[in-house]
Amino acid sequence: QVQLVESGGGLVQPGGSLRLSCAASRSIFSIYAMGWYRQAPGKQRELVASITSGITVYADSVKGRFTISGDNAKSTVYLQMNSLKPEDTAVYSCNFRTLADFSYWGQGTQVTVSS
Repeated sequence: QVQLVESGGGLVQPGGSLRLSCAASRSIFSIYAMGWYRQAPGKQRELVASITSGITVYADSVKGRFTISGDNAKSTVYLQMNSLKPEDTAVYSCNFRTLADFSYWGQGTQVTVSS
């Protein structure tokens, strides 16, 4: 059973930065999309950023502040988060999707932006 393990979350002041990492416990064959999602208390899970064949997509709320990058061969994905705001507070989860339509999820890492 493949597991995705996230790291890098924590408490940061507004305006600060964090870098999230997500790595698979073993190589995943034929990844075609990697993404980061977040869910704040009382809200639905939303897509933050995704990368598919080198093409990146960002939620409007994070454009210009967050950067997603990934390495399909290493089954890893990163999310660089700058200029963090209190409204970015959420549990962030990574997701890998394969050509065979398998979907893998991480357990989530808490990001709290507060002074």
